[in-house]
Parts: sequence; C-alpha cells; structure tokens
Amino acid sequence: MKKLFLVLPLLGLLIVGCEKKSETATEAQTLADKSEKAVKDAAEMTKAAAIDAKDAVGDKLVEWKLTPSDLKADFEKGGRIVRSKAAVAGARTGEVFDNARIVTVLNAKLLADSRLSALKINVDADAGVVTLKGTVKSIELIGHAIRVALDTDGVNQVVSLLTLQTP
Repeated sequence: MKKLFLVLPLLGLLIVGCEKKSETATEAQTLADKSEKAVKDAAEMTKAAAIDAKDAVGDKLVEWKLTPSDLKADFEKGGRIVRSKAAVAGARTGEVFDNARIVTVLNAKLLADSRLSALKINVDADAGVVTLKGTVKSIELIGHAIRVALDTDGVNQVVSLLTLQTP
C-alpha cells in the first residue's frame, strides 16, 4: 500500500510534466507558424516594392525619352543626346548644388553601378547641366548612364557625348 501512495504522486507529476511538454511543443509550433507567416509577408512586400521600383524606372525611361528607339533616333542624328528633367511640383527652391558635389556623387553612382563601373565615363557639371563623355558598348548603356545622371540631385539636364565602341 505504501508503494501505491508513493507511485500515485509520481504518476501525477509525470502526467503534469507531459502536459507542460505538450504545451511547450504547441507554443513552439505556433511561434514557428508565426515566423513563417512573417517571412512570407516580408517576401510579398519586397516583391511588391521591386515591382513598384521597376514600374517607376520604366516610367522615367518613357518620361525622359530614354527608350532604345528614342536614343537610337537621336544618336543617329549626330551622337549628341540631350535630356532634361521636367520641373517637379513642390521642388525645393533656392537650393544650390555645387558642381563638384554633383560630379562626385555622379562618379560614385557610375562606379557603384555594375553595368557602368568598368567604363571610363568622364563627368562634367555646370549649373545643373551634366555632360557625359566616353565610350560605351551599346546604346542601352548610353540611356542607362543618362538615367543615372538625371536621377541625381542637382542635375537638371544631361548632355551625352558618349560614343559607341567599334567592334
């Protein structure tokens, strides 16, 4: 009988311990499910942001007439391609951009761009007008360099004197 009294409390502790382990496993599964949902949500948000960014770039290419057909037509007229930004509503007024700062920022952007970093593109700036000189491999790279320049604070107009490499 004494053995039964000793076994019953131990059996009770064992059952309570199993229930706690079961609760812990359930909590862990719930956390895993929440984590998985958070990762999926983050992936969806990233995908949506990438699509929005791609659409914004596409809109800029059309707005700035940087599509391959636009560029090719201008390039064939003499190699000089000039693009300007439209005045932005609510743009900062009275802000002066130093030519040296524009050149430095644009050179850094060109160097950081995987498609343009290996190319020797000379950048000059004067009162918001940037001139690009050098040689590139394709008309698409000319457009890409112009887009990068137009997308730089302080740049109002880009004059491309970039030429195409001969094969």
